[in-house]
Amino acid sequence: MTTIETIRWVGGPQGRLELIDQTLLPTEFRMIECRDVETVCEAIASLRVRGAPAIGIAAAYGVCLGMQPFVHGDEDRFFTRLEHVVGYLASSRPTAVNLFWALERMRSAAAACRGRKSPREIAAVLLAEAIAIHEEDRRICRAIGRHGAELLSDGQGVLTHCNAGGLATADYGTALAVVFAAVESGKRIHVYADETRPLLQGARLTTWELQRRGIPVTLICDSMAAQVIREGRVQAAITGADRIAANGDAANKIGTYGVALAAAAHEIPFYVAAPQSSFDLALPSGEGIPIEQRDPREITHGFGRQTAPDGIDVYNPAFDVTPAGLITALICENGLIRPVTNDRIAEVLHSDR
Repeated sequence: MTTIETIRWVGGPQGRLELIDQTLLPTEFRMIECRDVETVCEAIASLRVRGAPAIGIAAAYGVCLGMQPFVHGDEDRFFTRLEHVVGYLASSRPTAVNLFWALERMRSAAAACRGRKSPREIAAVLLAEAIAIHEEDRRICRAIGRHGAELLSDGQGVLTHCNAGGLATADYGTALAVVFAAVESGKRIHVYADETRPLLQGARLTTWELQRRGIPVTLICDSMAAQVIREGRVQAAITGADRIAANGDAANKIGTYGVALAAAAHEIPFYVAAPQSSFDLALPSGEGIPIEQRDPREITHGFGRQTAPDGIDVYNPAFDVTPAGLITALICENGLIRPVTNDRIAEVLHSDR
């Protein structure tokens, strides 16, 4: 089965961005065209594109789109616009650190050219940087898969939460990359996918990806996860992450913390797979990770149908933070981080593997 092309750039510096509209899956597959930065920002905020690595890639291309009308002006006007575009995209979602990492790479690439290149030439540099971010993520996903595959055994059941596959990245995924690589090495893996309320990324996206690849998958409600673990149906749990603090505390889709607690209670390993760009070493712990609060209607009117009384109070955080002490290992492109400690994180992230 070919990999999923979640994001693609079409054309040169005056080209366009195309994205899978993930809000329509699994019943409809549609690519949407983004020809301006506003469309990219809306796609990120509305979860048409989601998953920390994919958000970063989309934002990088969004910078390119935002600068297209300004390539014929003077340098000062170009850089004033650049700061506006970067700030605008940064406002789209607060938790996934890859967004800010990618935007800073774009800003730095342009700044290195200031006073030496024309705005048109800088725009070409920006596109080259966005393409580099995109290509790097493909290689990173494959490396995460290789390192993580050794953690899974033939015949195991694996629990996942949310979607951390090709739809969340440039190519192969993070958490699902581990499953894909294990299966490609000949191991038989059966995935149990939490549906992941309230937006059902597990039900709509993870099961769709696994089914396309012919990997056995069973969909369960989030509230069934602890029981499935207790019954011995799964021997490991693995998720992605949107931001990981210096001590290993990891923010991921709401409900991940509960999965980690259930895994610890039943003594099965809980793994988190994420690229180095998801690590925020400026934050000592997960207490400093900003948690996005989303529209209450995602809960009260999920997918267009009212399921709660009018006027009911709603709390709808999009993410929670799993303490490092509950994480058996972090998996990144440089290898396995275990035990999950400040020193081990720093050692692996700064290694040259």
